[in-house]
Amino acid sequence: MNTREYADITYAVEERIATITLNRPQARNGYTLTMADELNDALDRADHDEDVRVVVLTGAGDHFCVGADLSGGGFDVNEEGSDAGAWQEPAGRCSKRVHTMDKPVIAAMRGAAVGAGLTITLACDFRLASTDSKFGLVFGRRGIFPEGGSAWYLPRLVGMTKAQDWMISGRVFGADEALSSGLVTSVHAPEDVREAAYVVARDLRDNTAPVSVAVIRQMLNRLSGEATPFPAHEVDSRLIAGLPTNVDAIEGVMSFLEKRPPAFTNTVTKDLPEWLPWLDVNATGQTAPGEHG
Repeated sequence: MNTREYADITYAVEERIATITLNRPQARNGYTLTMADELNDALDRADHDEDVRVVVLTGAGDHFCVGADLSGGGFDVNEEGSDAGAWQEPAGRCSKRVHTMDKPVIAAMRGAAVGAGLTITLACDFRLASTDSKFGLVFGRRGIFPEGGSAWYLPRLVGMTKAQDWMISGRVFGADEALSSGLVTSVHAPEDVREAAYVVARDLRDNTAPVSVAVIRQMLNRLSGEATPFPAHEVDSRLIAGLPTNVDAIEGVMSFLEKRPPAFTNTVTKDLPEWLPWLDVNATGQTAPGEHG
């Protein structure tokens, strides 16, 4: 795949913010296998680019994504791979890559975000909606099944009771319910939602340390589900023990005392603590399944 030209999405970097746009407005950004592969490629590209600090995921036109493109009347599945467990469903290809990102990802959604159009955002760090947003996990109403790891993400975001309501009924709901349930971070006028995402992105870019953010989002993703807080405390202890020689920590304190913007110099590529448990590799030397790569 040419990582600089895409068919179903666009990719652009400006002022250290990467914007990935679902770009099938004529089909209300219906989700395709091509889109899934391109999203995975673009997310990987952003994650490995030290010039990128934040990713904004959005959609062209009046809708974020109406879900899988069913215009062909069926499902495009590699049946040979699925029997062996090698085939991965399209929404999960995106959500898994978001989950393993070292960069924060902000979803800016207006109009419909249904099915895959919602599940691909559940691994994002921020989900901004518009007043005209409509959400739905409509799988049961189509005789199909949840994807994108949504049965794992959704209860963690909104609780089991609300997850059961939305997923079992498959009903469509609006921005107010999404906000009150904790699914979305904030709600804006349709014409303002993308700019609101950039406001968040610029704040993260200007005021947070890239290594700290990378570690924090993975601590939340990987340690919050542990049976006790003790594994998190072990990671905390090793991280805090290293602060006296951590140039970003020193800079963070000095910039606060001197009342000036911070200038963090550590990079994820060079300065991520190598001992972090989720960076372990298996016996073959390859990154564990679902990890970077």
